[in-house]
Amino acid sequence: MKPVRLPASATLALPRWALFGLCLLYIIPGLLGRDPWKTDDATSFGIMWTMAHGGLDDWLWPNIVGLPMAEKGPLTLWIGAICIKLFGWLISDALAARVATVGFFLLGSLAVWYTTYLLGRRPEAQPLKLAFGGQPGPKDYGRTLADGALLIYLGSLGLLLHSHSTSTEALLVSLVALPLYGAARLFESHSLRAAAVLGIVLGLLTLTHGWVVPLALWLSLIVLASFRERALITRLLLVTLPLALIPALAWVMVNHFVRPYNSSPYPAWMLWNYSELGFPTWQSLVYLVKNGIWFAWPAWPFAGWAVYAWRRQHQAPHITLPLTFFIACVVLAILNPDPSESNLLPLLPPLAVLAAFGLPTMKRGAINAVDWFSVMTLTTCAAFIWLGWIAKQTGWPAWLAKNAFKLAPGFKPEFNLVAFLVAACASIGWIVLVHWRIARRPSVLWRAVVLSSGGIILCWLLLMSLWLPWINYGKSYAGVAQQLASKLPSSGYCVDARIGAAQRASFAYFGKIPFSGFGGERCDYLLLQDHNRQPGEKFIKHSNSQWQLLWEGRRPSDRDERYRLYHRID
Repeated sequence: MKPVRLPASATLALPRWALFGLCLLYIIPGLLGRDPWKTDDATSFGIMWTMAHGGLDDWLWPNIVGLPMAEKGPLTLWIGAICIKLFGWLISDALAARVATVGFFLLGSLAVWYTTYLLGRRPEAQPLKLAFGGQPGPKDYGRTLADGALLIYLGSLGLLLHSHSTSTEALLVSLVALPLYGAARLFESHSLRAAAVLGIVLGLLTLTHGWVVPLALWLSLIVLASFRERALITRLLLVTLPLALIPALAWVMVNHFVRPYNSSPYPAWMLWNYSELGFPTWQSLVYLVKNGIWFAWPAWPFAGWAVYAWRRQHQAPHITLPLTFFIACVVLAILNPDPSESNLLPLLPPLAVLAAFGLPTMKRGAINAVDWFSVMTLTTCAAFIWLGWIAKQTGWPAWLAKNAFKLAPGFKPEFNLVAFLVAACASIGWIVLVHWRIARRPSVLWRAVVLSSGGIILCWLLLMSLWLPWINYGKSYAGVAQQLASKLPSSGYCVDARIGAAQRASFAYFGKIPFSGFGGERCDYLLLQDHNRQPGEKFIKHSNSQWQLLWEGRRPSDRDERYRLYHRID
């Protein structure tokens, strides 16, 4: 017997404009009013910026002003570079690159919503018919489940930073959600068109984040089809697989014939893909469990309950399809010898879809427990964010203000009326939402996750309005890049750099510093990065040459990083 019994009144869907507005409210904060930040954000932007202002070789071989970066794949970088060329002259290159980030997020959100809608209107997922009628129709039921899946997706803690980053991970999570949608279409219609669309999406995923993830998803579908729909195996082999190979093969073949920079990124790209696979290790398992608990919150409790509640309908596609994708991604995370958050991102779309089918079967007590946990935890976080901002502006409480300025020496806070009003309106909206949930006690399915998602969006919006100048001050390289540029000639020189990829991208963008490229030309300036807090040596020997120290500096918020500029003297 199916575990779901509910009236039509529980399937009130959210208006489309409300869903779209909620997505924009989620993604826009954190993209405006900041510089490219340290780590992958600045690294990926540097590749996009190099492509946009470079030639064909730069588009075929991703690099940061001469530093080869063939890992993962070029698709995200191509799209970002196109956005820079289209909009950079109007809104700055850094902000133009984030236009692509908005598109990536909306694409993933649509895929999660429509996947859940397709699976939710299937006969196997429908609730039991009531004795006197009044049960919801398939489309209404599917729409309400899809709204719940989207709210869970937006509330996922692990999605926050990566969905706002100018990196390949922003497109990775969306291109995991799209094959899930394509597979739902294929298992519903069995059409060649659905198989072809699935293959194209897997091919684009290959160009985004290598062939390991799409290969695992394709193999998982083969396994699932062998148990449920054996007729689909032929389509997956003869239609989906060839089309999935075409995008990556086209890029590889063009590189083979054009030979950008008299070489090819293919060997380095394949080496990175091989590095994603290894034997299962205890370290990877511990990382998955330890970080997955918060990374996939609040999706995993609902998803786990969905699997349990629908255990007697274990062959139902609305459970088996997202569960198959989830298992494939878990296996990849365990097999990765270098665990990181990017390995956990593919878990989020299938978990959100699976979690939506746990909503109709949740007990009232469990829903209330989740709600109270969300209200208490997220309200406390929001209050602390406000308190920290007040301390930063007024100096009270003194201990909190002292710690804030200790982490960002030299930062001078300024009152921003627009940011204050946005944060105040968001806080009032949260109070109204909590009152509506507690006072009205609505029966709609997505009531169990509306507070979790709303609280996450509130805290993120408060951080990106009240605290954005402070965060940007600590993560931007603009200041130190401009200091470095002031010590160099206006033109006719190059710099040989031994610094990280994010630093190279930031120095090139903010300081307009010409670094040595693929040719390894002889440069009269040398830039080194280290963690030595002692003053740099006045003279050093490097590459059989003598160098004299011209400048050394660092970001005020980083006590360890040191940059030292040397000039060749022989």
